[in-house]
Amino acid sequence: MTLQPRRFGAIAFALFTALAIVHGRARAAEPELTPLTVEVLAPVTPVTGSDGQRHLVYELKIENVSGGEFNLKSIDVVDPKRDTVLLELDRAEIAKRLAIGGSRGAESADLGPAQFGVLFVHVAIPRGEPAPAMLVHRITGFFKKINADFTMTGGQTMSAPWRRPAVLGPPLSGSGFVAADGCCDSIRHVRALLPIDGRLELAQRFAIDWEQIDSEGRVVSGDPKTLENYVIFGKAVLAVDDGTVVSSRNDLPEQVPGALPAGLPLAEADGNYVVLDIGGGAYVLYAHMQPGSVTVKAGDNVTRGEILGRVGNSGNSQAPHLHLHVTEGPSPIASNGVPYIFDAFTLTAVDRAGTADFDKAEATGSALTLTKVDPPQALRNMLPLDLSVVDFGP
Repeated sequence: MTLQPRRFGAIAFALFTALAIVHGRARAAEPELTPLTVEVLAPVTPVTGSDGQRHLVYELKIENVSGGEFNLKSIDVVDPKRDTVLLELDRAEIAKRLAIGGSRGAESADLGPAQFGVLFVHVAIPRGEPAPAMLVHRITGFFKKINADFTMTGGQTMSAPWRRPAVLGPPLSGSGFVAADGCCDSIRHVRALLPIDGRLELAQRFAIDWEQIDSEGRVVSGDPKTLENYVIFGKAVLAVDDGTVVSSRNDLPEQVPGALPAGLPLAEADGNYVVLDIGGGAYVLYAHMQPGSVTVKAGDNVTRGEILGRVGNSGNSQAPHLHLHVTEGPSPIASNGVPYIFDAFTLTAVDRAGTADFDKAEATGSALTLTKVDPPQALRNMLPLDLSVVDFGP
């Protein structure tokens, strides 16, 4: 019997029906034919966030290899060693997180025949709880071809609680820096999955767009079309560690704030940038700097705190900011994005009103809706979470 790729033949389907469905569940004790294949796209490494919890952020590719529609009902993320459910997603949550073909904006809880989706997963491990060493995924849905529910377990992967994220110094100096579009449930970076060189890559999984607010909580004061009116514009960008420059660019013009540029080539997306090799397989990207401000070139050795350039609005940018992320490879796009932590910062506030509130402030000059942290928290070896406001050392 020969099984054709991406579909069940009639004999295979009969075997699937006979062997795989037992009271709506798949047998775990013997090999089975399943309507879905499930795989985790990249290694999973926990990172401690500024909320004190450890966070797992990863992608689960689910492909319907059958000839019928599969309607997902629930997905559980399970720690098999402790037999503990870490995350439960119902159909409504799946529909918000499963991107058909991996394309942001094409979310659904239904997979058609020979169709795949990428589920963007975020698991928060409460303070004091151990991070799992392994994860599996229990998937339940309705398989139309046999008019029955089906449950399977797949996507087994090792977590790596023993792996330590790269430890960074401050990329900027001063106060009032906002970690925009950061970990772990924002969309613009965390779901920026790209088909690069025949692979799905997510370099920006833990990226932060650093902006800055003034004493009134504004990121821009005055005309939002004027670069100099943004608080962060022109601020010095600092090396987060000793390292060697892998690549840089310094010749791209500033964009007019207010909208992303149209038709920008992929090679210009980061604008004027620096990629810094800080050792241990970690590469730091600094993007969107001012033209003519980048002070280093490939092969240069730099020390922590050295000025690399100044915050601008070049490349795929709609407002001045410093885009920063860490990858496992020297390409800022065709590499796997990994978590990192800052060795010291002070948490002063959080914009709990969310991305829409931040976008409004960036577009209109309104103040952020901030919940102050009182007293401010001096934190060490953590990742500032989305829309946290932090101070870095002088």
